[in-house]
Amino acid sequence: MNAVGIDVSKGKTILRPMGEVVQAPKEVTHDAASLEQLAYQILALGENTRVLMEATGRYHEPVAQELHEHGIFVSVLNPLAIYGYNPNGTVRKVKSDPYDSLKIAKFVLDHWVDLREYTPMDTVRQQLKIYSRQYNLYMKSSVALQSNLISLSDKVFPGVNEMFKSPERADGHQKWVDFFTTFWHCDCISLVSEKAFTERYRKWCKRMGYNFSAAKAADVYTDSLGHITTLPKNNNTKLLIQTAAKELTAMNEMIAVVRSEMVRLAKELPEYETVHAMYGVGEVTAAQLMAEIGDVRNFPRRSSLVGFAGVDPEVDQSGKMNSKSNPSTKRGSPHLRKTLFQIMTIYLQKMPADEAVYQFLDKKRAEGKPYYVYMTAGANKFLRIYYARVKECMAKLEVPVGADAETT
Repeated sequence: MNAVGIDVSKGKTILRPMGEVVQAPKEVTHDAASLEQLAYQILALGENTRVLMEATGRYHEPVAQELHEHGIFVSVLNPLAIYGYNPNGTVRKVKSDPYDSLKIAKFVLDHWVDLREYTPMDTVRQQLKIYSRQYNLYMKSSVALQSNLISLSDKVFPGVNEMFKSPERADGHQKWVDFFTTFWHCDCISLVSEKAFTERYRKWCKRMGYNFSAAKAADVYTDSLGHITTLPKNNNTKLLIQTAAKELTAMNEMIAVVRSEMVRLAKELPEYETVHAMYGVGEVTAAQLMAEIGDVRNFPRRSSLVGFAGVDPEVDQSGKMNSKSNPSTKRGSPHLRKTLFQIMTIYLQKMPADEAVYQFLDKKRAEGKPYYVYMTAGANKFLRIYYARVKECMAKLEVPVGADAETT
């Protein structure tokens, strides 16, 4: 048995049982020639060789993929699985790249049978996951920009963000933001006659593609009267307001493009219809679930998927003490937990009495469980149902693991 521990982009150690070091740690850069040379060195050790590395964002993927393509057994583990491992049994704290690669190699020898082989993610799933992460990032920026614009509006036109109830358009435009970009101060409306504003508002609606209503124009004119503003109506204020509004609109337009592409990619995957058909799951949440979970067949059991999401309760037992009220582990994907929380919120809002997940949520709530406890328990239940349905769907379609959507 040969064990290879790779501290990604830093060190490499090759060990044999009983701690015999075949090759001292060395640095390997992430270029094609160096990784190919590394693969040939590992292949020269013989067939009974296993490689282990930690999952480090995206940095481990080129190394794992290159070695996998050369037919080498590669395993990628969550760093938490190796963090507490102490191969020497000492209390000394050592943190260096050579030591980390040596530690990973010894972990291989101690867990030889339990290691699972790395399976590269197909192109569509990989792109979907990146789009989903970008979507979450842009949404955070959009919320911050919107809060900033509302704060500025309170200085020049209080309540303008509540004047229109129109939903956001498919291109990302919001009516109140577009309106505020043009009518950036309440004096832009209140200092003219109602008739003049109504005509100007009609032309604005036609230009921007919104429905015109004379009654709505009258309401907006009335709402613009009597405000106490803390910023004057001048060019400096106009630049400040319009810049903030245009920034928010540009961000929302970008989100709309990313959301559209994310949904399109999700529809190419074989399990999309099954996931989208689940209660509380829309087009975007279906894409986010599939992006974060990936191929469900990579999880050997339902509990593995629940653990990956971090919605499983901790175990706290020692001697006669056995705690029955423990927090969730939260050791998995925070992005997946956020999506699950959104789905559980839909269950609570709609209250579908015939849905098993809602029945479970309601049961826990009736038992007096705290809010986050029954929300986490519901997410746990939902994931177990998701696992069973999607795995059954993939089995019926006979889709090979790791296959691109175009080939299925």
